[in-house]
Amino acid sequence: MIRVITKEQLVEEIRKVTQQGWIKSVKRTKNARNDGAVGNTLEKLLGIPENNLPIANSNGWELKGQRLHTSSLVTLKHYEPFPRGAEIVSKLLLPLYGWPHKEAGKKYPRNEMSFRSTTSTKFTNRGFSVIVDRQQRKIRFIFDSTKADRTNPEISNWLKLVRSRVGLGFFNPEPYWGFDDLRDLMGEKARNCFYVIADSKVEKGREYFSYRSLLMLSGFSFDNFLSCIEKGIILIDFDARTHHNHGTKFRIKQGFWKELYSEVKQLF
Repeated sequence: MIRVITKEQLVEEIRKVTQQGWIKSVKRTKNARNDGAVGNTLEKLLGIPENNLPIANSNGWELKGQRLHTSSLVTLKHYEPFPRGAEIVSKLLLPLYGWPHKEAGKKYPRNEMSFRSTTSTKFTNRGFSVIVDRQQRKIRFIFDSTKADRTNPEISNWLKLVRSRVGLGFFNPEPYWGFDDLRDLMGEKARNCFYVIADSKVEKGREYFSYRSLLMLSGFSFDNFLSCIEKGIILIDFDARTHHNHGTKFRIKQGFWKELYSEVKQLF
């Protein structure tokens, strides 16, 4: 049976966790690409289902966590691009625009490929960018080979591979996320959020957290969401390799919650 609590009870239980000192992470290794261990560990301590806060008389609350001294982005939502039938990541981006994984021939097979791109409205050094197209009502992921850094030998060689595989024209089909789908999804997933910050340390290969502060975020605005993408505050993060897609994520820079939510309250 799931225990239902009030927001006030949840805040008080998190406050008690902050008084416990260092707590061992539920994940065995630290992943610098935001593995969610801060939030997952707190959820286990509180005895609540992952990403499903059982708060009475409330809709759409989530719990997110972040390490104190880190520049990592905070994941808002996993959401793969359209058109879905084209299987964009596995059949377009990875095989045609991917590059050899840095662990190929070591941790992974010699032919392991990678497609990792944290992308904003500014072009990356490989020529990827995001456009908020208000006329077509979609967020578009684009490729322009003329924007790639050809002075970089690795990227220059990669462009030659892309040319031989598919040519250096634009994506076909072009990956995108429709406004209407995103509005419904983000409104459901990110409407309200408790955001906890924890200090971290590693001892004997295991990470420990000391929970320090809690923010309550409410009043999510989809218009602000789009503006944050245009400003480069929210980025789209692809993270796939040949044998595993870690998921495409919408992620926000730390310290910009007021750009996204109408109310940001520090509880302690």
